[in-house]
Amino acid sequence: MKKLSILLFISLNCISWTRSTETGPGPDEKRDQILKNIIPPKISKNVLLITKFGAVGDSKTNCKPAFDKAIKAAKEKKGGKIVVPPGTYLINGPIHMTSNLCIEIQKGAKLVFGTNPSDYLPAVLTSWEGTFVYNYSPFIYAYQLENVAIIGEGEIDGNSRDSFSKWTEKQGESQLLTRKMNKDNTPLNQRMFGKGHFLRPQLIQFFECKNILIEGVTIKNSPFWCVHLLKSENITARKVKFEAFNKNNDGFDPEYSKNILIEDIDFNNGDDNVAIKAGRDYEGRRTAISSENIIIRNCRFKGLHGVVIGSEMSAGVQNVFVENCRASGFCKRGIYLKSNPDRGGFIRDVYVNNVVFGEVEDCFFITSFYHGEGKGFETDIKNVFVNNVKCRKATNAAIVIQGYPTKKVKDISFSNVTIDSASTGLSLRDTENILFNDVIIGKEVKEPSHVK
Repeated sequence: MKKLSILLFISLNCISWTRSTETGPGPDEKRDQILKNIIPPKISKNVLLITKFGAVGDSKTNCKPAFDKAIKAAKEKKGGKIVVPPGTYLINGPIHMTSNLCIEIQKGAKLVFGTNPSDYLPAVLTSWEGTFVYNYSPFIYAYQLENVAIIGEGEIDGNSRDSFSKWTEKQGESQLLTRKMNKDNTPLNQRMFGKGHFLRPQLIQFFECKNILIEGVTIKNSPFWCVHLLKSENITARKVKFEAFNKNNDGFDPEYSKNILIEDIDFNNGDDNVAIKAGRDYEGRRTAISSENIIIRNCRFKGLHGVVIGSEMSAGVQNVFVENCRASGFCKRGIYLKSNPDRGGFIRDVYVNNVVFGEVEDCFFITSFYHGEGKGFETDIKNVFVNNVKCRKATNAAIVIQGYPTKKVKDISFSNVTIDSASTGLSLRDTENILFNDVIIGKEVKEPSHVK
């Protein structure tokens, strides 16, 4: 009787949820409407050849002055495309972009950034792990701009393996200070880091920008996150390649950002391929700008995790689509949603469709109690739809969902999911309305055996 009751409960919930979702637009309609609002910027026809401004691609000459001059010329003409021809260009310091600017790094060209921290001062307004601070400048920095692009088949090399990347073991004190400033609502002009601190800068950051394109380039050896999309909108990222293996070398980190298309990307990262964020704790809730309308499609995952939401997501994340992707190598976790009761906020309306993984540790993992810490601000996680997902092997678990006693994870649907092998099939705790339809974990059971 107990088994029958459980089956009846699942069936009834399935019927009621199906009816509730029929009242709004379907996933495809919602996705297509988002795509209409994502339009790449127009590229200026005013071509500026970087070698005409003194750059030499000999890997020795400091080409930062040439980039500064070319960017100033583009600004004076209200737009321009800086063309970087084949060669290796050393840049001792950051590139600060301007509006209506495109940097085209041609095939055979490589930007290599210098390793002297003082070259990336004075400190600029940025964000570090979900808290706004003044810190070393990101190597390519775009602040409050419109119509900016980085394109071409060349390389952007952060050159940080033996320099900035080694700061990880020294960052603890400053990292904790950022979190205290977050909690205490310390005035922004008092959050001064940079010299004497060890917070690694991002490689590329678009901060409060509109109309962004990043296409074709190969990104390597980042000091920290590779591409940080902060409080920005209308973003197209396509055909980018990552070879970034340092600590915290996430691929794309959208934060407080919306209307984003990430497509046809070859990931190979030392950390998350895509990590969707929305601020940390008190500051995230105060900022209250959700990350939303994010489409990730036709990508090849390889690295720590495929697609992650969190853990810094206190302003909320919604309307995320992961479609037609596959793992081209190892991923520790395929789809990973993580928060804890310090964060608050919400994760909702996430759609995962037609995704293939090889061997992972966990195929699908949701947790509201990340690192087993936090209290007072539980996260509302609901409305996650997983369809047409295949995985060859999960060495730990196929599907893990960990809610919180006072805020359960609810309304999660798995349909047409096949995981050939898993040490643990299902691990569900503090959940409500978790639905399964055509889900096979392990060897499929077909006709029952007969008694002879």
